[in-house]
Amino acid sequence: MNDESTTVSQLKKVMEDFIAERNWQTYHRPKNLAMSIAIEAGELMEVLQWSDHEEADALLADEKTRAKLAEEMADVLSFLLSLSSVTGIDLTTCLKAKMERNRRKYPAEKVKGRYRRPEE
Repeated sequence: MNDESTTVSQLKKVMEDFIAERNWQTYHRPKNLAMSIAIEAGELMEVLQWSDHEEADALLADEKTRAKLAEEMADVLSFLLSLSSVTGIDLTTCLKAKMERNRRKYPAEKVKGRYRRPEE
């Protein structure tokens, strides 16, 4: 499996099977999953915490750091996929809708190269 050949549905199925094999459905409820995403996102931030951009780039050249970052990214993704499954929210649909709202909110011709909102 890789990003080029794997669908979101396939990833969700991987998580659903993993959870079912362990009979963890009771614990994989929306509130718990949302909290787990936040916890894992904090661990993801920890990997590069206290480093400036150049230091972060250098850290990412280190295989151990990249492996830790990948592990934390997988943790965030696994809980997000599970949350999507238990809520019935289609990730592709919600991402497409969010990006359309962002296109209207941040028109490229007004924000290109800037990090502030157009009205700021």
